[in-house]
Amino acid sequence: MRIIREVGGRSRLVMMVSAVWVMCSGLAGAPTAFASDLTPEAARAFDHYIRATEANAIPAGKPFLEVDRLADGARGEALAELRDGKVWIEKLETLDGGGKIAAPGALIHHWTATVFIPGVTLAQTLALEQDYNAHAKYFQPDVMASKILHRNGEDFEIYLRFHKQKVVSAVLDTTHSVHYQLLGATRAASESHTTRIQEVQDAGTARERLEPEGQDDGFLWRMNTYWKFEEKDGGTYVESESISLTRDIPAGLGWIVGPFIDGIPRESLTLTLGTTRAVLLRELGR
Repeated sequence: MRIIREVGGRSRLVMMVSAVWVMCSGLAGAPTAFASDLTPEAARAFDHYIRATEANAIPAGKPFLEVDRLADGARGEALAELRDGKVWIEKLETLDGGGKIAAPGALIHHWTATVFIPGVTLAQTLALEQDYNAHAKYFQPDVMASKILHRNGEDFEIYLRFHKQKVVSAVLDTTHSVHYQLLGATRAASESHTTRIQEVQDAGTARERLEPEGQDDGFLWRMNTYWKFEEKDGGTYVESESISLTRDIPAGLGWIVGPFIDGIPRESLTLTLGTTRAVLLRELGR
């Protein structure tokens, strides 16, 4: 079973968060005091969460898109936002037998977001999504480098270097396995999961090095994304559901750092969907 929860605005304590990070980081350029290893228990919990989520990915007899499964009033508001060019986003949580799926020493982040791109076809949308070699151009500064490592039909192995900055900065080298599926003339879906995530220290310098997987600051340990595309209403709807695993919040700093850590997955998904819409409209001259 999945439930939707509304999330409030951004933290109003950004300056206090900055002070805490600086205080705990020690000397400039030194590793943060928040380093944390990925435990086998947290990895198993994430795998359990993924299995439970995928088991109910598209409920039988329900509409294809998440936004179309909302109650009438909420659906009308969401569609109005989409027609206005905004990104509709909601937080999700998968339960197991009515209970939470806990990840010891880690946090599972689960979001879904949708955009509507008027005047754009399904084929044009998929062409952009699958043009991974150009993602570094389209999705900068979040994506610093991108490359298709291998393609076999609708299956891709890709490389992405991410740059995340919000008070502190992190660079991540990642590889992903992606599978696309056409679901008729107007629908398609894809799913992606990370096969490698390594934090990069001193990125872009002669001292650049990769941290061992799961032995870093814990900005991102795992990520699965599920995309749906539907052409209708004179354009194409793009929906992305993201499930990621990060380190837990340092003890004693939850009231400050909690909103900050939870905000990164939300903002990344919002930026990705908003940029997808903007790039397609710009490239096609809409």
